[in-house]
Amino acid sequence: MNTSDTQHERIAKMIFGSVYPLYLTKVEKKGRTKAELDQVIQWLTGFDEKQLDVLIQEKATFETFFQRATLHPNAKLITGVICGYRVEDIENPLTQQVRYLDKLVDELAKGKKMEKILRTV
Repeated sequence: MNTSDTQHERIAKMIFGSVYPLYLTKVEKKGRTKAELDQVIQWLTGFDEKQLDVLIQEKATFETFFQRATLHPNAKLITGVICGYRVEDIENPLTQQVRYLDKLVDELAKGKKMEKILRTV
């Protein structure tokens, strides 16, 4: 993935709490729930609902968010295109992690079964 350092820096400095409501709106418009969104985020990061609330209140950046996260061992199984890039080909680790999250939210909104989203099948 050929992207500029500026783009990586912009992603790193984005506030998770400002993006979370966008994720929630996206999945709710498609008939999914906040609980399902939180389940997907917890699977990827290890954060429970209380920890997510703390990160939102702290106005944690994606950089801080993923520094504190414990990425699921099966996160590498997340593949496909998001925002025009194949997530498995993204070289910047933080940008790749953010795109993993974007991809999972996208799959949730598209009605994929939870077992498939969570890479358990």
